[in-house]
Amino acid sequence: MNKEELMRQIEKNVKSCKECRLHEQAMNAVPGEGDINSPLVFIGEAPGANEDKTGRPFVGRAGNLLEKLLGKIGYTREEIWIGNIIKHRPPGNRDPAPDEIRACSPYLSLQLKTMEPKLIVTLGRFAMHYFYKEGTISKNRGNLIKTDKYYIYPVYHPAAGLRNSSMLRALEEDFMKIPAVLESIKKGSNKFVINEDVDEDQLSLF
Repeated sequence: MNKEELMRQIEKNVKSCKECRLHEQAMNAVPGEGDINSPLVFIGEAPGANEDKTGRPFVGRAGNLLEKLLGKIGYTREEIWIGNIIKHRPPGNRDPAPDEIRACSPYLSLQLKTMEPKLIVTLGRFAMHYFYKEGTISKNRGNLIKTDKYYIYPVYHPAAGLRNSSMLRALEEDFMKIPAVLESIKKGSNKFVINEDVDEDQLSLF
């Protein structure tokens, strides 16, 4: 089974999943979409109302902001891959429960293993904690973190930027660093990584 076939099979399995309670009230599963060969992947928390209706990730106001930010760094939505930790909408947009995250986790893990992205941009605190439980979004946003498997770059969720002007400014600033961070990873440099031995001059870039 090649890469495209495997991703389609995962999507099929997500759409028929009944591993947790979330499928009972959801209209559509939201497996994720985009270029599976892109070095850049964006991971959010869970589908909202618009995503639940359409089966697509980030299609509401937060999605519009995300597309605008992508444009500022030279990308279109079609040139990256976007998904969520949770594949069905939690009722009322409540926080995902730990057992729901565990139930959905194998899907995202297999998607990422299949795509092998160079950089994962996590959108919001839940997405960051999925990969890096030690961090806090206010402290670690806009910094590159190396985990056992991936390079993680946490930023505020676009929805937070829509609610708070200071978070929006921070989100825009962090987005503008993404091309340089991605290029450093491609070159094998650790100069942006904050959880390895880097000097203060390197950290001052952030």
